[in-house]
Amino acid sequence: MKLPYYQLIRSKRKTLSLQINRSGELIVRAPQRLSVKKIEAFIQEKYTWIEKKTQTLEENSQPKPNYLNGEVFLYLGNYYPLTRETTSKDKLEFDGEVFKLSDTDNGAIEFHRWYKASFKKIALPRLDYYADLHQLNYQKVRLKSQKTLWGSCSSVNNINLNYLLIGAPISVIDYVIVHELAHIKHKNHSKVFWQLVASILPYYKAEKQWLKDHGHKLYNL
Repeated sequence: MKLPYYQLIRSKRKTLSLQINRSGELIVRAPQRLSVKKIEAFIQEKYTWIEKKTQTLEENSQPKPNYLNGEVFLYLGNYYPLTRETTSKDKLEFDGEVFKLSDTDNGAIEFHRWYKASFKKIALPRLDYYADLHQLNYQKVRLKSQKTLWGSCSSVNNINLNYLLIGAPISVIDYVIVHELAHIKHKNHSKVFWQLVASILPYYKAEKQWLKDHGHKLYNL
């Protein structure tokens, strides 16, 4: 069996893990000294899983928008139509019902700019709210547009958040925020980590499932 191309990332971890990113690339995370032979035997063992995940990714992939009149865009869990206008005062406006974009502006650039600004305005106060309420103190926060992560927490408690989450319901944004804040106390996904998440958001599993089912739609910009 010919193995698929993969990117190998070694670290101080103790176990092997596989991930298919949004570009369809296979990412293998492995302990520092584990042999390539054992790594590739693991990949071969998981070949059926890899094929299934790749197929699901292809089925869920959506064509990039052309930013034309009538196309719809996610914002806080709902779809809203776009109109192109010659008289728009700002490059991209949203009136609660319709996105309005100037005919002369680049749609992808303006949506990314607007989504990032909107995420900063809506999500960062919620980050501070949960951090203060549960004494989960982070150092810095950065907003990024990432292909594989919704958020991360570094070893020194810097938080990264994917601003494309602004397309998701606010409860889903809360889940990602709480998830990363919980890593301040537990740098893993152990039982006690999930207990902490559940103590803050008892119904977090519904939000976690929303991301699994609909998360791919948030990258469609």
